[in-house]
Amino acid sequence: MSSPALAPNALDRFFKITERGSTVSREIRGGLVTFFAMAYIIVLNPLIIGTVKDDGGHGSFLGGGSDPQLAKVAAATSLVAGVMTILMGAIANYPMAIATGLGLNAFVTFSIAALPDMTWADAMGLVVLEGIVMLVLVLSGFRVAAFKALPPPMKTAISVGIGLFITFVAFFDSGFIRAGAGTPVELGVNGRLDGWPLLVFCVGLITVIALYVRKIKGAILIAILGTTVLAVIVQAIWKPGSQNPKNPTGWGLNVPKLPTDWIATPDFGLLGDFSLFGSFGKISVITALLLIFSLVLADFFDTMGTMVAIGSKGDLLDETGTPVDAQKILVVDSVAAAAGGMASVSSNTGYIESSAGVSEGARTGLSAVVTGALFLLATFLSPVVEVVPYEAATPALVLVGFLMMQQVGGIDWHDWDIAIPAFLIIVLMPFSYSITVGIGAGCIAFVVVKLARGRVKQVPPLMWLIAGLFVIYFAIAPVQDVLDKIF
Repeated sequence: MSSPALAPNALDRFFKITERGSTVSREIRGGLVTFFAMAYIIVLNPLIIGTVKDDGGHGSFLGGGSDPQLAKVAAATSLVAGVMTILMGAIANYPMAIATGLGLNAFVTFSIAALPDMTWADAMGLVVLEGIVMLVLVLSGFRVAAFKALPPPMKTAISVGIGLFITFVAFFDSGFIRAGAGTPVELGVNGRLDGWPLLVFCVGLITVIALYVRKIKGAILIAILGTTVLAVIVQAIWKPGSQNPKNPTGWGLNVPKLPTDWIATPDFGLLGDFSLFGSFGKISVITALLLIFSLVLADFFDTMGTMVAIGSKGDLLDETGTPVDAQKILVVDSVAAAAGGMASVSSNTGYIESSAGVSEGARTGLSAVVTGALFLLATFLSPVVEVVPYEAATPALVLVGFLMMQQVGGIDWHDWDIAIPAFLIIVLMPFSYSITVGIGAGCIAFVVVKLARGRVKQVPPLMWLIAGLFVIYFAIAPVQDVLDKIF
């Protein structure tokens, strides 16, 4: 009779649930919310890396052949996300989920696999090498040291910038904000909120705000599930269909309808389909190294920004603004990058959508384990995952963006040494659609402002190196041209 009583205590001790002011129910709820907020990657990743041929469009699709292998890509995407997210929860005890990195997958697709003579296996080999380099940087202590070199107000700016970034992502993915005809972006369709899917998004946004301010437990999860039900009803009655140039008022990604088949047998044929050094025989060594450098730097700081934003929201940062057990978090993240390449689904990294789960009360790795388990189930239940449309999941991200924005008061806007770098971090993340660009611009600006004001001694030695690396990152094309001519 004693074992049932011991199980919850053992679980509590392992994940430090009570110590961090959480409960098992909150962790489970947070894990569910995180999964639904980022499950779109199961559908979106295959559309990015699975629909483009290698060798500049003259070769084969990922997985081989002349036809896209989207089911294989979706299955492998879910598998790696599930395994690595569970490891993040079990090893690092951090409420951060992992999956294929958006932006990184586009870089692999259009800047690596598209090169002449390159194959998908060669491109994924470079991703594996990126993960190995990252792991070496973590084990050497450099990655944690680089993070600690950033002044605390800049870390706050990173969190605020990510809040604005995911808010913009939410509005854009839902179709509430779109690319305009005469302007960079505009409201809805031709400046109007037109179409049933946008109405569903607006209802979801109103619902999640109302539930949250009423302090309803599970507000975000209830809003996502309730809005999904509404979306299914809307599709069944009015049939908006999928969004395309001829149907701009359709659903953004998934068409929310009940699937004919609830279970699909996953095909893991992509696992192990990579060539570690195959690219070095197709492109110059310098080019290959610069591509790896670009991947490393993007992933390096993207994860740092994500984990501090999540930690800030969940009160999981120490007095220096560094997440608890940062070393373990970064080790798992580095292994995830390599695992993504080994499974041919591109580099895996931490997801800022995890902050939605933290907003639901998640504070430990148990929520990540729950999210990871759902990703593993999704390898069989991909038809069910596709029921949730962008318009039902993205309202939660808008609320999370607001919650992260509240930290902006922690920055001294009268101190130019910090205010200018912080400003660039905050605005460039959403404007450039890149966390890395925002952090890079902030680091360079920090050094420039200190130099301009004659305060060179106040620049930590590691910040000089970080700023220098970002200068190379931003000027990667001319640097590559110069090195190619020299060598």
